[in-house]
Amino acid sequence: MIEFSENIAAYIRKHFGDEYLERYIDFFNSPHTNYIRFSSKENVNEVILQIKNYGIELEHVSSSDDLKDAYKVVNGEELIGKTLQFILGKYYIQSLSSMIPALILKPAKSDVVLDLCAAPGSKTTQLSEMMENKGTLYANEISVDRIKSLVFNIEKMNSLNIGVINKKGELLSKSFHNYFDKILVDAPCSALGILQKKGEVNNWWNENKISLFSDIQYRLLLSALKMCKVGGEIVYSTCTLTLEENELVVNQILKNYPVEICNINLPVSSAEAFTKYNNEILNPAVARARRILPWEINSEGFFVAKFKKLDNIESKEEIKRNAENLELTNFENQKLRNLLSSIIENFHVEEDVLAYYKYLIKKNEIYFINKEWRAGSFSDFVRIGARLGLIDKNKKLQLFSLAAREIGEHIQKNIVELEDLNDLKVYLKGGIIKKNFGTVSQKLVKYKNEVIGTAVVTKDGLKSQFPRAFRTQEIVLHE
Repeated sequence: MIEFSENIAAYIRKHFGDEYLERYIDFFNSPHTNYIRFSSKENVNEVILQIKNYGIELEHVSSSDDLKDAYKVVNGEELIGKTLQFILGKYYIQSLSSMIPALILKPAKSDVVLDLCAAPGSKTTQLSEMMENKGTLYANEISVDRIKSLVFNIEKMNSLNIGVINKKGELLSKSFHNYFDKILVDAPCSALGILQKKGEVNNWWNENKISLFSDIQYRLLLSALKMCKVGGEIVYSTCTLTLEENELVVNQILKNYPVEICNINLPVSSAEAFTKYNNEILNPAVARARRILPWEINSEGFFVAKFKKLDNIESKEEIKRNAENLELTNFENQKLRNLLSSIIENFHVEEDVLAYYKYLIKKNEIYFINKEWRAGSFSDFVRIGARLGLIDKNKKLQLFSLAAREIGEHIQKNIVELEDLNDLKVYLKGGIIKKNFGTVSQKLVKYKNEVIGTAVVTKDGLKSQFPRAFRTQEIVLHE
């Protein structure tokens, strides 16, 4: 068992007092509670019944409309990440506190939105759903390794309004000056709010690291202010408790730039931010930011502040983007229509269904994204939308499994309904179901009328096309 660090205890005692420390240590030593956020696309009651077969019991968090899809896991925590429903993106495992920043930003589908520090994607996919999977959402992540997890979660949740960027967030304002309506800055931090979940923080935490985090936090927030349109809004959040990374960052921004901090109402219990640090008196408006205390909501400790940009903030010369031979095209493009014809003919999908999206043809793959999504340049992005299909050697488009889940309800032909649980297990492991499935063609695969993915009929049987990245996860199945 990891002991509560004396470095952390000394900091908390110094700034918040003995009672605060005692309550946090009690919380730290208590069992961790999991929460899930249901996808807004799903019938929540139906999914609850499905996972109840696993012995998973849930409790609705709040009657608040903001948290209507948030549930506490009462029983079955060890299985919540192993169900078929989880793999299919029907819900996301996310702490209650982590859901709050996106709820405060409140993006609309008409907004151009940026998640500045996006991986692993919990808040990104939440923002996407709040925008009804429409409009324009950019997700930036500096770490190449973490981008893999970001893309994985975007795909799993079938988010079709996201472009992924891999750049330093503090420099991104050189590419997007006065560009966004709303920006989320969920900044990297010293993680004092998540000790219960990540006890290893105790091993490395010390006060010397705080200044390193607060410096990057300030620069990230300043970059966001430059990228935000005048009148636009920025939410700044951390999962730490220190004043240096929270109140002092906010105070410094208020002191130097034309912004105001907004009053916010959180759908969970919270406290006013502090307006005093040691002997320094801060701007009284800092009190409008909110602190979420972990033991009060049985979740992580968080800090949340919302800003409104009042005037232009000058930025250095913008980066000149490299010209690219990429462009989003629509269904009227004849080359695209020729490629999509194989999906239309094989699956009997109405043309109107595919006309809803924009497309990007990139080498031998086609990506698709909602038709409202827009960008001034493609050179900033490492990924736009989701993969629709692969152009094979015969110039035919093979539909990807995750794309099939998006348009599956419109597919009328070449559908295989798996009736045997063992066949489903073989499919999910990427194997071949050795039965006669008729003529050679690509099939839509369902189980209990649920779209699972695609497969191809070969001479040996039905060859699974379930995504390789998803096969590595342990999946527990029930009848």
